[in-house]
Amino acid sequence: MTKKQDIRFIQGNVAMVEGAIAAGARFYAGYPITPSSEVAEASSIRLPQEGGLYVQMEDEIASIAAIIGASASGKKSYTATSGPGFSLMQENLGVAIMAEVPCVIINVQRSGPSTGLATKPAQGDFLQSRWGTHGDHGIIVLSPSTVQDCFDLMIDAFNYAEKYRTPVIFLADEIVGHIREKVVIREVGENEIINRAQPDCEPEEYKPFNHTEDGVAPLAPYGGKYVVRLSGSTHDERGFPCSRPDNADKFIRHYTDKIEKNYKDIVKVRKYNLEDADITLVAFGGSTRSALEAMNMARKEGKKIGVLQLITLWPFPEDEVRDVLVNSNAVIVPEMNLGQMIREVNRLNDFNTPVQGVNRIDSMPITPKEILDKIAEVENESSRIFG
Repeated sequence: MTKKQDIRFIQGNVAMVEGAIAAGARFYAGYPITPSSEVAEASSIRLPQEGGLYVQMEDEIASIAAIIGASASGKKSYTATSGPGFSLMQENLGVAIMAEVPCVIINVQRSGPSTGLATKPAQGDFLQSRWGTHGDHGIIVLSPSTVQDCFDLMIDAFNYAEKYRTPVIFLADEIVGHIREKVVIREVGENEIINRAQPDCEPEEYKPFNHTEDGVAPLAPYGGKYVVRLSGSTHDERGFPCSRPDNADKFIRHYTDKIEKNYKDIVKVRKYNLEDADITLVAFGGSTRSALEAMNMARKEGKKIGVLQLITLWPFPEDEVRDVLVNSNAVIVPEMNLGQMIREVNRLNDFNTPVQGVNRIDSMPITPKEILDKIAEVENESSRIFG
């Protein structure tokens, strides 16, 4: 039987909602904030049509608390925000990590800090998405660069959340959130959707944190025959508070290991013309669009330029970045911040490969010309050094 598909011309923010619904999400709680407000608006229309529920909360703290509660009750849940709201969500993000509650948090980045320029693009939350909440933990962060990504990767985000019992950050930016493009809203097969594992033991034997070799324990919903204890305190396998050092060590390592040890399953990148690239552009999100255009323009001039697009930002794609550092004469990192991702690239650079950034923080997107100018600068520097 042929699957149905619907071709539309819509915003990235709207495509995120369609992706969430296709993944099985049926609960949204949020507080509208530019430039993510269309996610809330579209969710308020679409979720009731699919038997779901939309709730506008009083603030972002309550919003993430509500989706944690809804997810604990068995509903796939999500919220959306931007920089200031994402900051407010960090404490409860830690609760979701500690309690291992699946959910998806969309952050459509804008210029900051604080209120900043509320309608303008930026990529300044790259590091916050990894380290914003306190304590040692792992996290999964995905970043779209097209409207089609906003649909497709949202399904991946929910699948990862359910598979690994973890909150997942969907780190978009104003460029991708507000751009309108053709997108295929396709019918998603049951075999493409992952739902959290359910216990099959007797109720008195159930331990909601007795994780198996694959790093994930079954999660029963609130209100059923199983007793589920969830909190932000360090706990034992049954969910009771436990302060033993060996128990703390076990669980804190677990929050990182269940993600880092599944690196190959989680990390996604796209590779463009890397086979013969002399210079590689490493980019994510909206900046990828300019990087690809710069690559195409440079290739027409006979320059061997490639692009490594990071779709999974965390866990950081270390293997793939090392490969371009080894095989390129130079690496250029365009990002709309003062150099957050380039720190990770340089951390892996044991090969003395020249690495330079192209950075904008003036609320305007990085242009292909700026990247081309940096390519010319790198080529001139190489000619001066090596003749």
